[in-house]
Amino acid sequence: MTKKILVLCTGNSCRSQIAEGYLRHFSGSKAEIYSAGVETHGVNTRAIATMKSDGIDISHHTSNHINEYRDIDFDFVITVCDHAKESCPYFPTGAQKFHQNFPDPAKATGSEAEIKHEFERVRQLIRDYCEKFVQENL
Repeated sequence: MTKKILVLCTGNSCRSQIAEGYLRHFSGSKAEIYSAGVETHGVNTRAIATMKSDGIDISHHTSNHINEYRDIDFDFVITVCDHAKESCPYFPTGAQKFHQNFPDPAKATGSEAEIKHEFERVRQLIRDYCEKFVQENL
């Protein structure tokens, strides 16, 4: 049976989008992956670029609000930032909940090279987490 996974973040623009891309990549047909935010900020262009450099296209992703998924019975809900975990509205689901706070690369400052490096660093943290999550839970 296909599992349903929701990845939650504050704005559904960066960390949750990267996680959605990797969870889709690693789970294949074993899961349906959704991502949402407690707000919507649009998909971050640097997140799209950093995923593309690892061979995963998230350019078609949309930034979704958690309320859009109220009627879906998720098996897993993964929060990828402390703010989403703390401010997530009550979500009526029997889903197993997981939490991993990742740094927000969208807040990186410095030169373009330094910002790019921070996106790549966080992308690798999320990639490792998603690969392990799929191995242990699907």
